[in-house]
Amino acid sequence: MDTYYDKVKNFVLELGFPILYENPTDHLLVIEDEEMGVKSMVIGVAPPMVIIEQYLIDVRNDGEIFRKLLIKNRDIVHGAFVLDEKGEKLIFRNTLQVETLDLKELESTINSLGLLLSEFSNEILSYSK
Repeated sequence: MDTYYDKVKNFVLELGFPILYENPTDHLLVIEDEEMGVKSMVIGVAPPMVIIEQYLIDVRNDGEIFRKLLIKNRDIVHGAFVLDEKGEKLIFRNTLQVETLDLKELESTINSLGLLLSEFSNEILSYSK
């Protein structure tokens, strides 16, 4: 049994997020709360890190879009916009230290995405392919 994985899973449950999928062997959880904009958020426990990612949209290859996303990154309190390896998918991502992770830190990351989407979703959608 992986105590870090259990720690993160217990935090997710304590925060009231439904777990759509879990794979304890690969240390993965997928959670959802559509009211907050959390849709298939992947939480991977890979000591010493917890990696939190949510796919947002496929983006056009446009330097101006990337410039605007980088500018917006400065406003994001927890996490950031990133692109996948091909530069085609926009993802919200945060990495946290699993050893010192607490409930509020995980909650802040998830809330950060909800706040970001409530403020910036129209612009994000305009960047999609």
